[in-house]
Amino acid sequence: MSLAPAVTRSLLLSVCLLASATSPSRAADAFPSKPIRIIVPVAAGGNLDIVTRAMAERLGASMGQPVIVENRVGGSSTVGTKYVAKSAPDGYTLLAIGNTFLSVPAILPDAGYDPVGEFVGISLIGRIPNILVVGANTPSRTVQDLIARAKVRPEAISYGSAGSGSVGHFAAEKFSRFTGTKMLHIPYKGGGPALIDVIGGRVDMMFDQVSTSRSHMKAGTLRSLGVSSLTRSPILPDVPTLDELGLKGFEDITINGLLAPVGTPRDVLLRLHAEVVKALQTPALRDRFLEQGIELAPSPTYEDFNTYVKTEVARYTKLARDANIKAE
Repeated sequence: MSLAPAVTRSLLLSVCLLASATSPSRAADAFPSKPIRIIVPVAAGGNLDIVTRAMAERLGASMGQPVIVENRVGGSSTVGTKYVAKSAPDGYTLLAIGNTFLSVPAILPDAGYDPVGEFVGISLIGRIPNILVVGANTPSRTVQDLIARAKVRPEAISYGSAGSGSVGHFAAEKFSRFTGTKMLHIPYKGGGPALIDVIGGRVDMMFDQVSTSRSHMKAGTLRSLGVSSLTRSPILPDVPTLDELGLKGFEDITINGLLAPVGTPRDVLLRLHAEVVKALQTPALRDRFLEQGIELAPSPTYEDFNTYVKTEVARYTKLARDANIKAE
């Protein structure tokens, strides 16, 4: 009797077992089998770094492997970003992002990364509403007052920002287009100096994070004219949104999110997304950051976050072109 049929059956069985062992579902079941790194492309101590570290601690406890946060700083966040883009798409090297990730390619031709083509979303992590603030002694008591003054004298109203291409710069230019006004941009090296000059009356207004302006509002040195999210901030429930005040559809928020290199297996993305959702829904964590004005808000699915990233990149690209926004 020939042994060929038996040998053939044995080989086929071996191939099937090997394929089963290395299938995406089996790979995801084994994930993670070693520590995960989250690269934060900005310096330690800011909102993105603090929120990422808190989330990483929860992820590590839940997933049974250390989740290490590593700061790789430089080049308007491009150093850390490019590092992750070139990393193996296996779920073990991830990127924490803020708005800079979305906007830099629009204002920096040699950014060195493609925010859509080289990355895949995992989830939104948090949202920080921005707020339109003016000095307490400014004649602009309302958004309508500010708009009316700006229309009478184009570029007579000035706004400060943390620098050309910053979140506040983009927000103010979006505001100008919504209101049909033209204002004078005063870029600073950081949001702190800009805010000081708004308080001192040397600059008329700026868009700032709720988390940093709140204390000055309580002290009476800043006046809030409206928040730039579509819903009111939980820590400033009495401040209306700009949408409520007539700028229908106006939204411009600071975000934190988590990405992986493109090509990461779907099952791994699903696992990571589920773990992020579980971590961010921890009541103690949510309450801790809400007190600072940071709303932890995971995406419904990783595909939803992908769509959000694509939409925002397109928005920043168009606004940068229309307003001639360039990196300093």
